[in-house]
Amino acid sequence: MSLLGLDVGTTGTKAVAFDLDGRVIASAYREYPLYSPKPGWQELNPEEVWKNVKEVLAEVASKTRQDPIEAMGLSAQGEACHAVAEDGSCLTNSIVTFDARTAHMPAWWMERISRLELAQITGMPLHGMYSLNKILWWKENEPEAYKKAWKFLCYEDFVHHRLGLEPCMSHSLAARTMALDVKAGDWSSKILDIAGVDRSLLPAAAPSGRPVGTIPDKVADDIGLPRGIIVATGGHDQPAGSLGAGITKSGEAMYATGTVECIAPVFDTFTVTQETVDYNLCCYPSCLEGLYASISFNFTGGSLLKWYRDTFARYEQEQAGASGEDVYDLICREVPPEPEDLLILPHFTVTGTPHFDTQSRGAILGLGLETTRGEIVSAILSGVIYEMKLNIELLQKAGVDISLLKNVGGGAKSPTWIQRKADIMNMPVALPETAEAAAFGAALLGGKAAGKVDDVKKTAEELVKVKEVYQPDPAASRAYQERFALYKKVYPALKDINHELTGLRQQKHG
Repeated sequence: MSLLGLDVGTTGTKAVAFDLDGRVIASAYREYPLYSPKPGWQELNPEEVWKNVKEVLAEVASKTRQDPIEAMGLSAQGEACHAVAEDGSCLTNSIVTFDARTAHMPAWWMERISRLELAQITGMPLHGMYSLNKILWWKENEPEAYKKAWKFLCYEDFVHHRLGLEPCMSHSLAARTMALDVKAGDWSSKILDIAGVDRSLLPAAAPSGRPVGTIPDKVADDIGLPRGIIVATGGHDQPAGSLGAGITKSGEAMYATGTVECIAPVFDTFTVTQETVDYNLCCYPSCLEGLYASISFNFTGGSLLKWYRDTFARYEQEQAGASGEDVYDLICREVPPEPEDLLILPHFTVTGTPHFDTQSRGAILGLGLETTRGEIVSAILSGVIYEMKLNIELLQKAGVDISLLKNVGGGAKSPTWIQRKADIMNMPVALPETAEAAAFGAALLGGKAAGKVDDVKKTAEELVKVKEVYQPDPAASRAYQERFALYKKVYPALKDINHELTGLRQQKHG
């Protein structure tokens, strides 16, 4: 038998089957496009996402006939949601996390509730990205779609629905809507009343690892899945990844490098203070009952290196195609061994924590005619890490203990990038044996719902092995600390200029 974890992300979906010892049996991945119908808008077509979900499920099922899938859980991107009609059809595209059309919503909320009270209920610092604000945008701007909506679904519960089950959102994902009362474990009547949104428009919410149901035979047959698979509530992708990386206690944090760069620690006390609100730090249910999670993130993240690849690395792409080597390995070979004397502000999309600034933009400082491509690549790696070091400092000031990072995601494949993280953070960075942390966390939750995993926490601690620990180099850490002190001055110095440039861009594109 096998347990399946399905990870539905912003730019792609992956299904991974594991045996009961945590070994990967089979996996499949598909990408799908983001659409930008207007400047600042970012959307997914949920039908395209579902098509790709079906394909990865079918592919993994075909590869696991000797070890058939008996249970599955889902890890899902946060905030992205869309309207679904009573017949199951999608009435809208999904507005994804970093879509900017709801950037004005914090002012609306602050006229009705304080930032501190909102965070004390929902665990979320006020921001326009949350799903509830997207629902309010449809209510105001697409009233016909809003009126026809049976439910507004995020991707965990949307997949449940398409699998023939009643949609149910795990508490860790439900918190990302900004509509969950975290302490009560249910939708907040106060928040929904302020928004004027009926709770019937939302799915059920439950802790991670609860049975949602068994996939109906007809649906399983249509997709190509074995019959009788039990589906569990999974989690928001970052807490699911933390679980899958074996992070089950205070002092450790997942460091995920993907489309979004993210630090995700866990702790055992629900803590929301004026300080955490000022730092835009969240506190919400993890995928382990009794533990809470926080996330600090930069929306640009690993996509900055992808931007470099697509814009400046045509030769490396051709070479990778001919040799079969990884294009990012080729790009990173140009990185000089010594710290670079450039600074990159990695705000090429809207920012994440701690700024929550939708008007900031990226910048490269220190360029000269002698600047090499390798130095620019090096500055890209450092800039993304500096932004996360800024977040770690704020988490520590808020009382979150972090002394070890566990690196997962695409960036976990690059020794150059991992060592850079250890040097800049000045703390050890561990590399788990499996990079499929989010899928493994979801699979464990599926196993719990099916009675195949007795104790998720204990099982994660036993099965997640660390294959290597990167220790910081003292001399490099000192050099990067000097540059980090300069980095902290960049955003304040460029803030007004970037805001004016953003205004000009918005005027140009209407």
